[in-house]
Amino acid sequence: MNHPLNRRHVLQAGAAIATTLGAPALLRAQSGPIRIGHLTPMTGFLGALGDYASLGIKMAAEEINAAGGLLGRPIDLLSEDSVNPQVASSKAQRMLERDGVALLMGEINSASALTISQVAARNQKLFLNVGARSDALRGKDCNRWTFHCDIPVTVMVKAAGHALLRDNLVRGKRIFSLTADYLFGHDLSRAAKKFFAENGGQQIGDELVATDVTDFSPYLLKIRQARPDLVATNLAGNQVTNFVKQYAEFGLPFPVVGFNLNTADAWAAGEGNLGGIWPTVWHHDLQTPGSQAFVAAFMRKYNKRPENHAWISYVALKSLVAQAVTATRGVDTNQLIAYYESQAEFDILKARKAYFRSWDHQLMQEAFPYTVKPRGQAKDKQDFLQFGEAVPAPNQPLELLAPTREENACKF
Repeated sequence: MNHPLNRRHVLQAGAAIATTLGAPALLRAQSGPIRIGHLTPMTGFLGALGDYASLGIKMAAEEINAAGGLLGRPIDLLSEDSVNPQVASSKAQRMLERDGVALLMGEINSASALTISQVAARNQKLFLNVGARSDALRGKDCNRWTFHCDIPVTVMVKAAGHALLRDNLVRGKRIFSLTADYLFGHDLSRAAKKFFAENGGQQIGDELVATDVTDFSPYLLKIRQARPDLVATNLAGNQVTNFVKQYAEFGLPFPVVGFNLNTADAWAAGEGNLGGIWPTVWHHDLQTPGSQAFVAAFMRKYNKRPENHAWISYVALKSLVAQAVTATRGVDTNQLIAYYESQAEFDILKARKAYFRSWDHQLMQEAFPYTVKPRGQAKDKQDFLQFGEAVPAPNQPLELLAPTREENACKF
């Protein structure tokens, strides 16, 4: 006797057929290339840094593919100019929808990183914020799909600030600041003012500077008139280069501290112009076997030294992504997030291994203060920077300089 199929049997049969028919496509997806969307500024005031970031991540992808890929699958890297926050958002959405990328990486501009982070959250896909440093990204604007690789502004301020305290340049001193007028600069200014206030400094001025400003003479005249004990810059990209050059031309005698200066911008400023104390996340003279091997390979490939954005883009893919994909046996977003939140340790070519904090997704790592070598000691045009010891020190916890739970508004 034939029994009519009920709805449950039909659904079960349909599911079985769909599973059978879909299996080859699923297998192809698991064995095909791993597509990664990379966005970074390649034009504008951060363009020089984005160029280094592109070179670093490209080198990492090529090395991974030359070694057989990840889980036997090649990396297909889509790297584009993020241009500005609006374009970054639309390109991130297109990469996820049309290009089918497994995850998003990149950025230096904090405002663009915020819009990409929002796209990642809407689509519930992973975004590794490689180079944007705003505290707000890890704080009130955080989300569970975004992880942050570079040091935040609070760490940058404290890294340089420790050297300022050592040299008695804060307590009782009158401080005049210049601040980049966008998300990163505002965050940096807040962190700097907090540091100065906590350590007895007096803020006597803080001028906002548009990101397209190239002539700093009006600001330098204000500094000359104010006669501060210390000039603090919360500038970004080629703003810093232009300011440093023009500050030297004006011949102002006041000591300078900068809470943001990438080595590419320092090189562009030149040995005869740069002075003061600055923070960085990495430098090419770092004497670890991993860093020196990376520097040698980068120089062979590109015939120039890598700067910090080249390094962090390289290790973000070569270590942070490669290790997580290998450990989780795939690119499932939730599994990758769980792996990062487990506080697994990663070799980022420094003396100490790094890990992501589970509650704000910030990568914990060392930073470095630096200044300029005495005149005549530089071997070449990129060798005039003098780096200090890592902070935190080897016997101190990596979280020492980072915002605490009480200071951080991040809630997932």
